[in-house]
Amino acid sequence: MSERKAATILFADVSGSTKLFETRGDVTARAIIAGVLRTLLEIAQRHGGSLVKTIGDEIMCTFPGAVQGLFAASDMQRRIKSDAQFVRDNLGIRIGLHHGEALFEDGDVFGDAVNVAARMASIARRDQIVASAAMTSGVTQAAGLRIRSLGSARVAGKAQPVGIAEVVWHDDLGNVTTVQRMVQSPEPVARVRLLLRHRSQVFEIDEASEAFTIGRDPTNVLVIEADWVSRMHAVIEWKRGHFVLTDRSTNGSWLRIGEDDEQHVHREDVHLRRSGLVSLGQAHDPTWADTLYFQCGG
Repeated sequence: MSERKAATILFADVSGSTKLFETRGDVTARAIIAGVLRTLLEIAQRHGGSLVKTIGDEIMCTFPGAVQGLFAASDMQRRIKSDAQFVRDNLGIRIGLHHGEALFEDGDVFGDAVNVAARMASIARRDQIVASAAMTSGVTQAAGLRIRSLGSARVAGKAQPVGIAEVVWHDDLGNVTTVQRMVQSPEPVARVRLLLRHRSQVFEIDEASEAFTIGRDPTNVLVIEADWVSRMHAVIEWKRGHFVLTDRSTNGSWLRIGEDDEQHVHREDVHLRRSGLVSLGQAHDPTWADTLYFQCGG
């Protein structure tokens, strides 16, 4: 069942996790990251938010109104910066928000509002909250919320640049009233791309590319003929500011990012980052020639 309604979309992404995995090991790092995400979700729920999904080190939440989302984002930043363990492990978060009409369907959320919120999150730096200017324009006088303009930015699928703003959650208010052109539409935006290699073939996709489909069926972009590969096995596409692998198969996919342990992905989304490999339908075997290798780059 689907429903279209206005909502605030929030993305919160953990920064510093790559180093954490290197220094603390996979098991400990994953437990710490899971603790960060639980903390963020608890804060979201206190402000009336609901979890849509987690994608790797990121959560996506919805709120009924803009003010709830902005207060939640501010509390998230303050909580991470006040937690001794998170500080010791040098973890931070970056948050992006937008309020607009979205399509709620089967536990997920789609539409223009999601795309804009994801773009805000991709602009945000560590310890920063970035929201669309349209969202913040009516709430700048709310108690405790301080806003400063960041200019405008291009959003895929929109003809005109979108105004963006920073929500100042900390005590440094020296330049709150100063308009800062940190992101300007005339400047060229670095193209985010994903390189995929399968046997002797190399593919390159970016934010504007069509969905990259993989499976046994000859209609797929990449056809892999193996009994354990489904006809329509998986899709890789740019979603919510990341390249995302969506498994749609019977047997699932096995994903390894960098030197991390291999993880089984079955009928779910996973955020592709850094570089790694994907094995369809079975765990990775170095003797199997149909492994798909990927590398993310700017």
